[in-house]
Amino acid sequence: VQLVQSGAELRNPGASVMISCKTSGYTFTLEYIHWVRQSPGQRLEWMGRIDPEEGGTKTARNFQGRVTFTADTSTNTAYLDLSALKSEDTAVYYCTTKNNWGKGTLVTVSS
Repeated sequence: VQLVQSGAELRNPGASVMISCKTSGYTFTLEYIHWVRQSPGQRLEWMGRIDPEEGGTKTARNFQGRVTFTADTSTNTAYLDLSALKSEDTAVYYCTTKNNWGKGTLVTVSS
């Protein structure tokens, strides 16, 4: 099983960022994809998840209105789109299934 994430991103405050998570080695539609992040010096923070089979999502309250989760079953890839970025969104973002993690994508928000 592999979850391969897109590369590091640098954004200005107020911009948006999209992170991809391309999966392989298992049946994409049979497991939720969760997104978590870790800001410098902070604990892991769960952002939400998507059911790739039906497209249903659940979003943590802190991110409601700013985050979109999507999944492309033709490419077995999940996406996280985070808008209205703030400096506090600087973090490493991870996609995960029940037992596997991507290596993380560093997003830096700075003017």
